[in-house]
Amino acid sequence: MATKAALGMELNLSAMKKDLQTIRTLCRQRYLRHCSKWCGEMLMALQDVNEDPQEPVGAAPPPEPAEAAELETVELAHDYLTLGELDRAAHQSRHCTGGRGRFLHLYSRYLAAERRRAEDAPEPLAPAPRTKCVELTELRAPAVRALTDAVRRQPLLWQAWLELAALVTDREMLARLQLPDNWMCQLFFAQVFLDLQLNSEALAIYRAFQEAGLQRSSYLSAQIAIGYQNMREVDQAIELFQNLLKEDPCRLENMDSYSNLLYVKGMQVELCSLAHNLSNINKYSVETCCVIGNYYSLKNHHEKAILYFQRALRLNANYLSAWTLLGHEYLELKNTNAAIQCYRQAIDVNRLDYRAWYGLGQMYEILKMPLYCQYYYKQAHQLRPNDSRMLMAMGESYEKLDKLQEAKRCYWKAHSIGDIEGVALLRLAKLFERLCEPMRAAAAYADYIRDSEGQDIWDRDEQAQAYRFMANHFLLRGQLDETAHHAARCTEFPETREEGKAILREVAQRRAEEAAARGGEAPGATGATSATATAAGTAATAGPSETPLGMSPLPPYRLLFSP
Repeated sequence: MATKAALGMELNLSAMKKDLQTIRTLCRQRYLRHCSKWCGEMLMALQDVNEDPQEPVGAAPPPEPAEAAELETVELAHDYLTLGELDRAAHQSRHCTGGRGRFLHLYSRYLAAERRRAEDAPEPLAPAPRTKCVELTELRAPAVRALTDAVRRQPLLWQAWLELAALVTDREMLARLQLPDNWMCQLFFAQVFLDLQLNSEALAIYRAFQEAGLQRSSYLSAQIAIGYQNMREVDQAIELFQNLLKEDPCRLENMDSYSNLLYVKGMQVELCSLAHNLSNINKYSVETCCVIGNYYSLKNHHEKAILYFQRALRLNANYLSAWTLLGHEYLELKNTNAAIQCYRQAIDVNRLDYRAWYGLGQMYEILKMPLYCQYYYKQAHQLRPNDSRMLMAMGESYEKLDKLQEAKRCYWKAHSIGDIEGVALLRLAKLFERLCEPMRAAAAYADYIRDSEGQDIWDRDEQAQAYRFMANHFLLRGQLDETAHHAARCTEFPETREEGKAILREVAQRRAEEAAARGGEAPGATGATSATATAAGTAATAGPSETPLGMSPLPPYRLLFSP
């Protein structure tokens, strides 16, 4: 039963089902609970598929003689492990030489060491020695080699694929890996693409699996929702998460991501309902703590939000979302030292978290250290090259360092790729003013005004300054009709009202002088004012002419920075 997926690979759903059943059995024997759960969720999407009688790749090998002799010892060690008696399980299996027994012994020791490390760890934000980057780099290469060897030997072990995905830093590194050609390898590629913010490529793979017969897979739906979240398609991501909850109302996994989306949209009622639901399911899970923290943050109860994010970190010190969210809360409270520490911890957990790099840039901007903030903004931009917010931040840091040409390139690129915040043209116009390029400044201001008119989300103070510049610019050039239009708009804003009136009087006076110079009858003040108002009204209804910059307006939209 082979199905051609959209990404050009063959999916034999029957063989895939048998693969998942095989690896789930092996994972259960070794107490790999998360991998076993993932296999079970994938199998739910294939429950109507008939099994393939042929032996699939990755089938469980026949038991070794040593395993048969150690069966009771291994089963008892497994029971100890299930009950959380880790040291006892390691002691029970210490003399085992078979594959399963040896694995349980090493895994028990590993889990025991991790538990002791967590118990002895200081409270979140307490001073602790930091791991040197050199040491992390030295560990990364052998870890990649070991995990690559592991997936070649057992291409169905999803947990190994996930650990390997966390170590991939860029697309070039991914291309260098020597990986087995397996359907699970495609899911690995999709996971890496998602981590690297290559969301379109990731979504193409996930959709291909769905079209090949896994439409009911909750894992695929959740990954697609996260892809939409990364692409700032908030409404589509929320809809997918809502559908997931309808199918599985007791789901905890990924609900922190769902709560981030509800936070961004300001959906307080829905976020409150989600927090209550998760508290009833398991109030001590990290996902529940993050959801409740987001709820309190949305209500501006930042101290309570900090308590819940800290609680999540006590449950799992490597929980990335909690570190970044905690950093945001300290940023709201202007506690720069604590925020910097949180963002640095987030980067230690995952160097691909652009939000932490961006947050560090904001902190050093507050501390008026532009060289530092430029470095961190550049790191965030490398992770999100098509995000205008990163470019705008880099441009502002370049301006503070008097690197105006670099700043100009950043602002222009931010406008070209789609300015989320709607201020790239304004910053560009002000920069042209600073560089004494009035024609280019006027062109940028004209496009900014065109984009901002009729939009309530734009900064009215900035809009007023744009009209004031344009009025003065056209007045200097003697274009009185355009001057009158922009001066009339200046009178709509309190901060430029008097200056706008003064410019309108200047326009009326110049028109009177021109009429007198031509030998005609000079219009009275009332006539001049009427003519000025008529010209302003005509200019207000007419669209702006083509600008020297050749900028074209973009549809204004805005998504808040993820919490």
